Amino acid sequence: MSEELTGEFDTALQGRRIVITVTGGIAAYKACELVSRLTGAGAEVRVVMTENARRFVGEASFRALSGHPVCGDMFEEPASDEIAHISLAEFAEIVVVVPATANILGKVAGGICDDFASTVICATRGPVVMAPAMNWAMWQNPIVQGNCQKLQELGYRIVAPEVGRLACGEEGPGRLASLGTILAEIAVALDESRRDSSLAGKQVLITAGPTREYLDPVRFISNPSTGKMGLALARVALARGAQVTVVSGPTELEPPGQAEMVGVESAADMHQAVMSRLDEVAVFIGVAAVANFAPRSRAEQKIASSEEGLAVELAPTAHILADVAASPQRPQIVVGFAAETENVIESAQRKLVDRNLDLVVANDLTVPGAGFGTATNEVTIVRADGTMRQVAKSAKEQVAQVIIDEIEQLLDLDEQ
Repeated sequence: MSEELTGEFDTALQGRRIVITVTGGIAAYKACELVSRLTGAGAEVRVVMTENARRFVGEASFRALSGHPVCGDMFEEPASDEIAHISLAEFAEIVVVVPATANILGKVAGGICDDFASTVICATRGPVVMAPAMNWAMWQNPIVQGNCQKLQELGYRIVAPEVGRLACGEEGPGRLASLGTILAEIAVALDESRRDSSLAGKQVLITAGPTREYLDPVRFISNPSTGKMGLALARVALARGAQVTVVSGPTELEPPGQAEMVGVESAADMHQAVMSRLDEVAVFIGVAAVANFAPRSRAEQKIASSEEGLAVELAPTAHILADVAASPQRPQIVVGFAAETENVIESAQRKLVDRNLDLVVANDLTVPGAGFGTATNEVTIVRADGTMRQVAKSAKEQVAQVIIDEIEQLLDLDEQ
């Protein structure tokens, strides 16, 4: 993510007190860039390093970037009468562990506090964001996955690693998440700590990702949606106290820890999952890139290859958004997304009216960085009253915060 885009986080980070905990992995060098970005945005940053982290990056780098001494020795003579790890935990509005090794994940999950880093993490009363990075086999180890699940259930925020080339030379999941993704998670966590649970007691139902419409057991029609926007909205809604259910097509992304995740494949599957869960839902957000057409019939066996080509008859799928809006159990607020390549605003306005929606989020797929699978988005939010709000290109978590802000305003108007 470019410096221009990460600048979208400056307002959220200005003046915030952040402790960065660096543990012993090759990705420790990336924590230098994170500290630089945070201090550049006006945050007050303190750095904690484990003994193993010092084998990868020197203290001098973090001392220069943060403007403060690096902490890490439990038995170092204190500069005052304060107990160092306790005072640091009290200083922190948020603790961010970058990278989070399998070792530190296991320690914190087990309540083990045998060094400065693990003690600060366990002593803090603010949110804790952990960004794992390790070999793909270690990341997929059931013990590590179990530790992450336990931590999420306890309220820790896990920024899942990305798939890519690892230090060992292999490809797979385990590479530290991008700077933009980590910054976005920090911003969302800080946003949560400042808010008074503005969506507490509200049930939010979100669709995310693509659908797959099968021609035969091995071939299907789909699209490049990854579910990033839908899951970003889920994280923001959770941060504001909502009870969140995500009905998602196939995606490799880790679901938000406190959300109920319902996996589906086809548009018909998604329609059934959504319509059966509308009871007591206050907000429905249809983010999923649902196929508008599906093969009229599906072959039971793999269709044999042929040089003569293949004609496939397609039939329209059910309109999930329209059916939700027309349901006797219609949520207070129904939000749709319109991903278009031309006449973007006109298409969004037409969708708003035709499907009786309260809000449509429109984005132009031809704009670089605003399409499927990107870490960023650029949208126009169109309300039923005709007003519009443009959101400049920024991380999807930041876009999600603006969308949830708009939804909260509509909820307030509806309840007056």
